[in-house]
Amino acid sequence: MDVRNNRRDTTGASVITANRLLDGRTVWLTQQGWSEHIAHARIFDNADVEDAIKQTKATPDARKLVGIYGVQLDPSAAGISPLTMRERIRAFGPSVHPDFAPVEISHVH
Repeated sequence: MDVRNNRRDTTGASVITANRLLDGRTVWLTQQGWSEHIAHARIFDNADVEDAIKQTKATPDARKLVGIYGVQLDPSAAGISPLTMRERIRAFGPSVHPDFAPVEISHVH
């Protein structure tokens, strides 16, 4: 298990993330592949995410990625939002200035 994954509860939901080797961008696993937007991410039950990570790492697309791991979601959030601040910054952009954010941040809390 990846050290980042040990922060995940046994219940709840997670998404799978990585960074693209080509440009370093944060990407999120979707039903159809990878997206730069967490809003498109496929949601997994925490009980199933470890198997999904193993399967994802075994795909040909995994050669184009680095650091594939699961991110627990905030159960109280109104949308798909990571539980930890680190992962919210990866998902929604720097916390210092909204102009640098890769997505609309009006729904981030």
